[in-house]
Amino acid sequence: MDIEKVYLEYQSRVTAYISSRISNKEEAEDLQSEVFLKVCKNADRFDEEKASISTWIYTITRNTLTDYFRVHKTDAELPEDLEWEVNPYDDLYREETLGELAEALKSLDEDERDIIVLHYYENMTLLDVSKALDLSYGKTKILHQQALQKLRGGINDNPFRVIRGGKI
Repeated sequence: MDIEKVYLEYQSRVTAYISSRISNKEEAEDLQSEVFLKVCKNADRFDEEKASISTWIYTITRNTLTDYFRVHKTDAELPEDLEWEVNPYDDLYREETLGELAEALKSLDEDERDIIVLHYYENMTLLDVSKALDLSYGKTKILHQQALQKLRGGINDNPFRVIRGGKI
């Protein structure tokens, strides 16, 4: 395995995938470096009969992100003397709606959920989403449509019918 070639081919996709989940640019860069260090260290363990190189790299990436989120959980409490700039009840309906959306998203498979989040919340094109998730563009479009149908079916009676731009 030519590590340099692998890095050049997958670096931008791994970076895009991590950046879609980590808002801090420096932390995202650190995680991307960590992924490729793991790729280098474990290159001798890669078995092309078990998985493609892209699947192997994205498995390492996903596991690295999972480890990151386990370590960086925030359990900070808000101070009791915190003053609200706005009345918290003004956003009650919005919070309920977001809760319903979160429940609806749980009904999706992981790839479908990733596609919805990247496309609608990270404002990525479906082509960019397909590259970030290492899926063909056609498969990404199919999974996108399936996810939307599941969301429509699961929340027909739900007032939250718009993800972005008037469409679900």
